[in-house]
Amino acid sequence: MYGALETSTSGMIAQRTRMAVIASNIANSNTILNAQGEYDPYRRRAAMLAAGSPEGGMGVHVRDIQIEQDSLVPKYMPESPFRDADGYVMVPDIDPTVEWVNGMQASRAYEANVVAAETSKNMLAQALRLLA
Repeated sequence: MYGALETSTSGMIAQRTRMAVIASNIANSNTILNAQGEYDPYRRRAAMLAAGSPEGGMGVHVRDIQIEQDSLVPKYMPESPFRDADGYVMVPDIDPTVEWVNGMQASRAYEANVVAAETSKNMLAQALRLLA
């Protein structure tokens, strides 16, 4: 029974991390400067999930957060100081619609894990009542 709670909890943690990565993508969809003010366009990130826990338990975990190096597109910005000879600047290739759909998917998966955890908890409580 505790394994079911462990699985649901790990799923909630993984989906919460996934939602944070998606929110970061949306927030930085127009970012072309790094924290030091240097030209370094933001690159889309994706949370990669893996089965089990890092310690070998049940559930799921975020294996790593990949940075998509080729996720830039040229945008015509002749007034930008970061333009190339033709007036183009490489900007993040982040589609807000895709990110919103991914966010909804992560949110639904999180909610499903919450329901599974509540159901497991109720089943454990019922089993304890029967034993008492």
